[in-house]
Amino acid sequence: MGIAGGVENLQWLFTGTFIAMMATVPLFGWLTSRYPRKRFLPYVYYFFILNLLLFYLLFSSGVDHVWVARAFFIWVSVFNLFVVSVFWSFMVDIFRDEQARRLFGFIAAGGTAGAIAGPALTGSLVHVLGTRHLLLVSAALLLVAIYCIQQLVAWQMLQTDQEHFPDQQTAEQPIGGSVLAGIRLVMQSPYLLGIALLMLLFTMLATFLYFQQAQIIRDAFSDPVDRTAVFAGMDFIVNVLTLLIQVFLTGRLLNWLGPAWTLALVPLLLAAGFLLLSISPTLAILIIVQIIRRAGNYAIMRPAREMLYVVLRREEKYKAKNFNDTVVYRAGDAVSAWIYAGLRSLGVGLSGIAMIAVPIALLWAMLAWRLGKQQQKLAKEPLV
Repeated sequence: MGIAGGVENLQWLFTGTFIAMMATVPLFGWLTSRYPRKRFLPYVYYFFILNLLLFYLLFSSGVDHVWVARAFFIWVSVFNLFVVSVFWSFMVDIFRDEQARRLFGFIAAGGTAGAIAGPALTGSLVHVLGTRHLLLVSAALLLVAIYCIQQLVAWQMLQTDQEHFPDQQTAEQPIGGSVLAGIRLVMQSPYLLGIALLMLLFTMLATFLYFQQAQIIRDAFSDPVDRTAVFAGMDFIVNVLTLLIQVFLTGRLLNWLGPAWTLALVPLLLAAGFLLLSISPTLAILIIVQIIRRAGNYAIMRPAREMLYVVLRREEKYKAKNFNDTVVYRAGDAVSAWIYAGLRSLGVGLSGIAMIAVPIALLWAMLAWRLGKQQQKLAKEPLV
């Protein structure tokens, strides 16, 4: 859809996504302040289920399909960050630091397995049900996710480890605070501000690579079918590689290297990748760099980044984390998209933009390493 709508217009879609994301943060802050965890987590999923049902009705009604499709594009861009952010907030709330090192790679592998099973399920059902009816399947799967949340809450309430779970009843009290507390918490904490900057640098480089991918693939293939085949092949390789790393390597890396060097690993690899792109901005190099970035992010960077929140208080785990994961993420997307468009309008080519990205990746690596060291320090201190 992005290429069909014009690569030169992608920044408008990113801006629309950021505005939509801004609107969801106060609502989430209100839910977490007012309701206990076992209620507000299902409410978030019920909200997105209702959205899916609404889009199902719109796609079935025959109204202007183009505008509905654009709205759905923005909605998916909000959903795929928000619902995953809430999931990981829940994970960092119920598992302690040593458990996170051991389990987060395997937990992330569940997402990758879903990314592999999803296209397979879609391919087998789309000819039977039709495209829009798959939205109902998605809604049903979110209902299963709500059941899993309820079971995990019940599991934690049964834990008897008083050292790590001193008061289980406290975990099911409303978090309290204002609806915009996430913004205040981030602005007042150098640690959380560092994570916000980490997210901005990550999204900037991801956006640069996304735009380069769109341009190189547009120029390489005129047929949308060929483009789809390339994207599908990349997705398949990324998901399989990610799953293998998550199952066999992520936990070991966190234990061998620690959070600091594990967090720095992917940006260091990406710096080398952008250097290669600056020398030879070809389709083959792009595909290799994009596969390394995406698989590295899903398999290594994401679990290690979530560990940064394990050592924080519950309000920070939900409100501050959600602000960083959604608003800061999409703000980075939108700003980076306009920066990229500005560089292109000034005549900077793909090689030049790739060279600009190299020092940004090195800065990202340095910040990631420092945050990992701070996480190790905070893990040794009691929460207050």
